[in-house]
Amino acid sequence: MASRCASWGLVALAVGLVLGCVQQEGPVDPGPRKRPPGARMPVYRFAVHPLHNPSKLSQAYQPLLDYLNRHQRDVQLTLEASRDYASFEDKYKKGKPEFLLPNPWQTLRAIEAGYRVIAMAGEAADFKGLLVARRDSGLKHPADLKGKRVSYPARTALAACIMPQSFLHSHGINVTKDLENKYVGSQESAIMNVYLRLTDAGATWPPPWRAFQREHPEEARDLVVLWETEPLLNNSVMVRRDVPGARVEEIQALLLALNGNDEGRAILAGMETARFLPAADGDYDAVRDYVARFEREVRPVEER
Repeated sequence: MASRCASWGLVALAVGLVLGCVQQEGPVDPGPRKRPPGARMPVYRFAVHPLHNPSKLSQAYQPLLDYLNRHQRDVQLTLEASRDYASFEDKYKKGKPEFLLPNPWQTLRAIEAGYRVIAMAGEAADFKGLLVARRDSGLKHPADLKGKRVSYPARTALAACIMPQSFLHSHGINVTKDLENKYVGSQESAIMNVYLRLTDAGATWPPPWRAFQREHPEEARDLVVLWETEPLLNNSVMVRRDVPGARVEEIQALLLALNGNDEGRAILAGMETARFLPAADGDYDAVRDYVARFEREVRPVEER
């Protein structure tokens, strides 16, 4: 009976992680808030790109939104999840959320759509691609992946797709011809596809890999990071240009000071983020150059 229960538990885990990218998206309700009678409180949406499936994203980022809401007057921020990268990108292209936490490539596109950078979410050294495989895969060198299946969250995932594909290209692999590329919608799904032997290797980056090791230690023990890329800039925090400057400065100050108190450090740990750092649009020019070279040498980032 215990064996049967364990088997059903593993099946539930696999289905949840592989299909997590299709869970319900949209604003995450932080619960009721007391408002002064007759007060009209502005509500700003804070959209985070699909680092995790929507349920797990809420667990990781809702404490940050709660913290920001408690430390501001007369404003409410609501967390908005997206079922996949395409859905998130459609939102900022249409200028819907007031605040964003996009990856660096999405940052460039959001600047074009009317947003500006106010912070970087995490140390630059932590933004690098990882290629994960099963310990019994027999893969020793990047060239061993020729003819194999590789899973990624999305074509536009910078650390978890573009950077690993650039790494493989530099080791003699034509990623559009030599690999069977599977874009599976989320970081957890990219990893779990490897565990379930649906792909031979999977691309991710340090925060979701650390979370997977912590939350699913038995499955993680069967996996190993074979290769990692050089780091780049980390994810940004952005604001739509029509949000009042005083409000933006208040939120920016709260983010930059988050690692200065125990509650803030606990929130950062839950997001697998060391701290928020000052940043502006121009800091991401290095990403623009990197992506331009990738598109010249490897493939277009977006399907055409």
